[in-house]
Amino acid sequence: MAITNQIALLFSLLFLICIQNSASVSTESDVLLSFKDSIDDPLGLLVSWSNSTTNHHCNWTGVTCIATKDVLSVSSLNLQSLNLSGEISATICDLPNLFHLNLADNLFNQPIPLHLSQCGSLETLNLSNNLIWGTIPNQISQFESLRVLDFSRNHVEGMIPGNIGLLQRLRVLNLRNNLLSGNVPSGISNLTELTILDLSENPFLVSEIPSGIGKLLKLEQLLLQSSGFHGAIPDSFMDLKSLSTLDLSQNNLTGVLPQSLELVSLRKLVSFDVSENKLFGSFPNGVCDAKGLTTLSLHTNSFTGLVPDSSITGCLNLERFEIQDNGFSGDFPDGIWSLPKIRLIRAENNRFTGKIPESISMAKQLEQVQIDNNTFISKLPLGLGQVKSLYKFSASVNGLYGEIPNNFCDSLVMSIINLSHNYLTGPIPELKRCRKLVSFSLADNNLVGEIPHSLAAFPVLTYLDLSQNNLTGSIPKELQNLKLALFNVSFNDLSGEVPQSLITGLPASFLQGNPGLCGQGLPNSCGGTKSKHEVAGLSKLVSVIISLALSLAIVILAVGVYITYRSSKKSTQMGVWRSVFFYSLRVTEQDLLVAMDDKAARGSGGAFGKVYIINLPSGENVAVKKILNFESQSLKTLKAEVKTLAKIRNKNIAKILGFCYSSDALILIYEHLQKGSLGDMIAQPDFKLPWDDRLRIATGVAQGLAYLHQDYVPHLLHRNVKSTNVLLDENNEPKLTGFALDRIVGEAAFQSSVLSASSGSCYIAPESGYCKKATEQMDTYSFGVMLLELVTGRGADEHIESGDGEFLDIVKYVRRKINITNGAIQVVDPKISNSSSQQTILQALDIAVRCTSVAPEKRPPMCEVVRALQSL
Repeated sequence: MAITNQIALLFSLLFLICIQNSASVSTESDVLLSFKDSIDDPLGLLVSWSNSTTNHHCNWTGVTCIATKDVLSVSSLNLQSLNLSGEISATICDLPNLFHLNLADNLFNQPIPLHLSQCGSLETLNLSNNLIWGTIPNQISQFESLRVLDFSRNHVEGMIPGNIGLLQRLRVLNLRNNLLSGNVPSGISNLTELTILDLSENPFLVSEIPSGIGKLLKLEQLLLQSSGFHGAIPDSFMDLKSLSTLDLSQNNLTGVLPQSLELVSLRKLVSFDVSENKLFGSFPNGVCDAKGLTTLSLHTNSFTGLVPDSSITGCLNLERFEIQDNGFSGDFPDGIWSLPKIRLIRAENNRFTGKIPESISMAKQLEQVQIDNNTFISKLPLGLGQVKSLYKFSASVNGLYGEIPNNFCDSLVMSIINLSHNYLTGPIPELKRCRKLVSFSLADNNLVGEIPHSLAAFPVLTYLDLSQNNLTGSIPKELQNLKLALFNVSFNDLSGEVPQSLITGLPASFLQGNPGLCGQGLPNSCGGTKSKHEVAGLSKLVSVIISLALSLAIVILAVGVYITYRSSKKSTQMGVWRSVFFYSLRVTEQDLLVAMDDKAARGSGGAFGKVYIINLPSGENVAVKKILNFESQSLKTLKAEVKTLAKIRNKNIAKILGFCYSSDALILIYEHLQKGSLGDMIAQPDFKLPWDDRLRIATGVAQGLAYLHQDYVPHLLHRNVKSTNVLLDENNEPKLTGFALDRIVGEAAFQSSVLSASSGSCYIAPESGYCKKATEQMDTYSFGVMLLELVTGRGADEHIESGDGEFLDIVKYVRRKINITNGAIQVVDPKISNSSSQQTILQALDIAVRCTSVAPEKRPPMCEVVRALQSL
């Protein structure tokens, strides 16, 4: 009887457990489905979230469960990068054991959801890279259990609340890349469990570094770069003995680098970066006491004194050594050349002396050396050619002497060589191995002999500068087969006929100072008549050209008929229009289509069609652009790219308010600014704008480009910088528009539409026709042209009379003028040239000239341009 009762009791307990487990499943799955109801899942990636007896909710996408009291319970929800939007609902807090919530890399567009503080067990909250906006409210302290809080890469603004220090369990606080402002509160020193503190890329966070950060003894990563921090580095940093990464770069820090940061007490450091500040003092002692140090960056400060060799030789893990743009002097440390893991050595613009030793051959991983503008007195060592990983070696403006070793270009990846402005002698060796050479400068040396014919075998050679030497002989005719953007052999002793394509076919060709050269357009025309063979050959060439032209005409006609047929067929299959709005816009797709008529059109229509200014029912104006050419992009990819661009939040970049799309067209909706474009303003006959306003516009545009290039993730290129893509508000604050269209329509469509529409425009960098990949330097070039417009008051593509009957674009006009006495002031717009800011205007002109340098490597990065303009 007793045994029977025990068996009955056992079955009862099992039944209760099953009932409890069933109830839990029902409850948690209902919570998840309720949470899903508030989310927009356009890609259907949460399709597994459905009531089913065969699909337990612990197997749903992004759901992880743990066993608690014999019941499976949701512990983690990871919905990262699923293209989700909608509302982050508080219903998720009905999961009693939810420890981790990751909604990063989506499109949630709302204030910080404080109702998630009801999730009593939540330890990780990651909302990074969304469209989260608004301020951090004081109620943030209600997230009592949090250990990881990540709001990075959003649009969070305002001050960091002082009571954030109440989150005393917090280990990771990441507020990177937002719009935070004000001071960092002292209460942050109460977060004694922190291992990672990231406040970087908040340009409006104008604050001193709180000394209390020294109390965060468990801190491993302190990231404050690219913000507005100023003042001195606190001495309390000496207590951060667990620190492995310290990045204080690109701020406005001042004072002497404190003794506490001489790395003696920071022995766990892997990366140390205080570059681009206003610090001064001596090189940090004991740098190699941090045995794991891989990055040491002190560049762009005012450090002086010696760099002792004894401070470097023990850095066996060092990969990046950046001390350029300082005032260091004395012998450059020999030990740096032979470090086994060194990849980058940058020491340009200092006052170093010394030699480049043969031991450089031991740096088997060395990729880049820049030591320009120093006083190295040295021969080029044979060991240099034994570094097979080297792709850039730049040592211009030094005291290098002797002959160039025959093996100096033996690295198969060598791309850039600059040995200009030295005292090198002897002939230029025949180069055979470095077939990836792009830029080669030996200008202003004492080289003799002929130009090597082997240079013509380098398929990607684009910049060749051999000027101001003692070279003799003729210019190899094979060089005309290269796609050169710069060819400079001026002021040598060359002779003979110059191939015509090297005279007129290049963006920049310099031949002067060689009286023995002759050719069409040169002072010496060579003379002579064509032989019978040449005439016969020319006749055959004309016949071939005519035949090709007829064939091409037939092909073009056939393609035109096909395109017309395809367009008419597609127009009958127009799909349903849908819309995605990132801001509250009370307008339908049909409203936009109807409003896009000739009256609303602006301009003559550039790449991909006209821009229309449309008045919404709310009274607000928006700018819309209809794009058709995206056949190479899937609709899914296209929508994802637009949403990526819509996340951009910068005061100098026009907002994408939303977009509408069908199966074969896209309408982008931008914010509209009252004054229209800078290009339209400059084109007006009575264009008159004070210099202060022009400088404000230039600085704003530069800030917008720098944000796209460096601060926004993913990094973007504008690809179409011009004054008509700069919009102005009522206070002449600029905003860039028309950015990154290549990501929306695809590279092929972009090349055929945008670049063809701009063909021949002086906004286009010289290398655009030769380089397969777009670069930041191309944007910089286009910005330089726009800056020339502001300085001269002339439109970029305006044809300017040179005085000798030739018409020049703005770039060629300025280049020609500034090379004559008082020529610089002559190009300045007369409406501003007599202002009290004349010196500042000329400095801005110098920035524009540097930005439009023919050689891309000579153009400053946009972050440097921003600082230069701000200094004016």
